[in-house]
Amino acid sequence: MLFRTANLSQLHDFDEIIDVRTPAEFADDHIPGAINCPVFSNEERITVGTLYKQVSPFEARKVGAALVAKNIAHHLETRFHDKPKSWKPLIYCWRGGQRSGAMSIILAQVGWAAHKLEGGYKTYRREVLDKLEALPATFDYRVLCGATGSGKSRLLNALAANGAQVLDLEVLAQHRGSVLGGIPLNAQPSQKMFDTLLIEQLQRFDTAKPVYIESESNKIGRITLPTALITTMHDSQCVSLETTLEARVRFLLEDYHHFLDDPESLIAKLLVLLPFHGHKQLDDWNTLIRKGDFAQLVAELLKLHYDPSYLRSMGKHFKNLDKARKIELDDLSEAALNKAALPLLDFEMAAQK
Repeated sequence: MLFRTANLSQLHDFDEIIDVRTPAEFADDHIPGAINCPVFSNEERITVGTLYKQVSPFEARKVGAALVAKNIAHHLETRFHDKPKSWKPLIYCWRGGQRSGAMSIILAQVGWAAHKLEGGYKTYRREVLDKLEALPATFDYRVLCGATGSGKSRLLNALAANGAQVLDLEVLAQHRGSVLGGIPLNAQPSQKMFDTLLIEQLQRFDTAKPVYIESESNKIGRITLPTALITTMHDSQCVSLETTLEARVRFLLEDYHHFLDDPESLIAKLLVLLPFHGHKQLDDWNTLIRKGDFAQLVAELLKLHYDPSYLRSMGKHFKNLDKARKIELDDLSEAALNKAALPLLDFEMAAQK
């Protein structure tokens, strides 16, 4: 065998990590820092797989070998063209089998110190899942609680700007966590990619310092949070934001301004509330939308839907909510939230002395 193998503990020993899976597989999830140099395109992999099942493994391998050779040649002429002899790449595919083996052999024959990752992406994914069962529970969280629109995400930003450790799950999940929480033009990552991003973030934190996090349910859009994280959050200390209704309405009109330009989209989104509020209430809200009375609409949605739902959920799950440190807000501007963040951080510093 011309190439050598390496394991996950050796990732940092290499100049480059090369994922030879298809672009679709790479987009779904990949080892952080890896580059995608596929030996099959998305379509080519389907072609070879169909041949394997419908004709024979031999015919599939024959066609596959030609495609692999062609694609590796392309990478040699482009992506790898200027790599020095000292270049040391690590190569992986799904299971550390034929795709990464073919690339490793050719790169080793050129003269580079090519290594293949033992077990491929599948081994990496197993390690991520193992870490998700334990790592989230090693941190001391401060959970920001507050009704919809109370400024939790903005306060997280202010805390981060002032040096706190912050885990912003909604940024990682690319979703604001509510019925209307989808972010325009931003698709959510796959569950696998979210898990990778979460582990990568947690591994940067210092376990000796608190981590600020927003109260969340077990799902953000279509992303499911790990059980260890949810359980630890529910047992953690809380900070309660008590923000005036007027400030919350102003904030939500700013943050969800895209719906103001597309009222029919908002009407369609609110259909999910029909089982909870009935046709008459939905018709009333639709009338407000078409009249452009968004401030009244937001106020009613908060009072009739979001606030009761929040109170039921928070009282049921967050065990230390009744002992929460309270922050009263009537302004959610950057300056006001920076001002609110500093006493929190001062309190933590004093508690650690």
